[in-house]
Amino acid sequence: MIRTFEEINEKIQSGRVAVFTAEEVVQMQKEQGTKSTFQKVDVVTCGTFGPMCSSGAFLNFGHTNPRMRMGKISLNNVPASGGVAAVDTYIGATEPSSTEGIAYGGAHVIEDLIAGKKVRFVGEGTGSDCYPLMNLEADIGLEEMNQAYLFNPRNCYQNYDAATNPSNKTLYTYMGTLLPNCGNVTYSTSGELSPLLKDPSLRTIGIGTRIFMGGATGYVAWEGTQFNMKRQSLPEGELISGATLALIGDMKQMNPRYVRGGTFHRYGSTLYLGVGIPIPILDEDLLVDAARPNSQLLTTLCDYSTGELSRPFVGRYSYEELRSGQVEVNGKKVITAPLSSLSMAREIAQLLKDQIQNGDFLLQKPIEMFASDRVMKPFAMGGKKS
Repeated sequence: MIRTFEEINEKIQSGRVAVFTAEEVVQMQKEQGTKSTFQKVDVVTCGTFGPMCSSGAFLNFGHTNPRMRMGKISLNNVPASGGVAAVDTYIGATEPSSTEGIAYGGAHVIEDLIAGKKVRFVGEGTGSDCYPLMNLEADIGLEEMNQAYLFNPRNCYQNYDAATNPSNKTLYTYMGTLLPNCGNVTYSTSGELSPLLKDPSLRTIGIGTRIFMGGATGYVAWEGTQFNMKRQSLPEGELISGATLALIGDMKQMNPRYVRGGTFHRYGSTLYLGVGIPIPILDEDLLVDAARPNSQLLTTLCDYSTGELSRPFVGRYSYEELRSGQVEVNGKKVITAPLSSLSMAREIAQLLKDQIQNGDFLLQKPIEMFASDRVMKPFAMGGKKS
């Protein structure tokens, strides 16, 4: 039996669709088996809420009178790009404040705007016959902007490495504070709720896929940067590597509950973003993938104490082990801690389920699928290093 996107959307529109969260399907498959579960499930909803550093927003302020080409821009003292066009900018989530440093950054500006707050705009013009205005300061919010949308180059990492620190000093990283002598392990994937672990071959996810993004409808715009479909086959199962997604969504429709600025201590700012993706269960193979429990989903634990490109391997662990609160590393019991929120991932998966069941969210078949042989390449280093 094979289903199609069109058949599932017809069921959504007629109110007959059967939708379950990824956690619900894991339990159903365990109790009822693959064939029975497949017959009962049309769509599986997934969710994640975690730090997604490779994020940012395109903003259009509208033309000033007299006109101005904004060559230097800051929002709440956070620098934004003046190199897009006259009154367009892009503000990156990890850009730090020029006055507050890493305590406040681009991600916090994005959160403030979505929360309905005004931010302080300071712009300097480049000066020309067609753009004579040279300086402008104003308070501006989303309602004054023409367009404001998140365009995030790399979100929803398929299966990010877990981190630990074998060195004898504390490290401050984008994986949080890592205690010396393998004093802790951190990880940042929602396990059996994680979207790209539920469709690991990306058979239903591609350019154009409609998603839940920050409380609004968003879309997959392209493959994410550092997209990597290389995999390892291990005795205990296949280890998925690092497919990623470039996402786009309208900030004016988003909810600040699902878009939060965050700061990693002594590292910098990041954007916590809620993303939900529906997986249409077109055949039994997709059901098998969608129903894999945490015990069958593995990730790699790496040594973050070196700055080398290939971080030293420490071990492999299932998300069941990581979520237990401790794992054994080199014969030592070590505490584990997630950087992503499981409760928020559950909330997002449930919200998306409700939207689909209520007929408010139709599935979008990708207009183009991703390359299955894409491998991430390192920087082609040359010249001076220091």
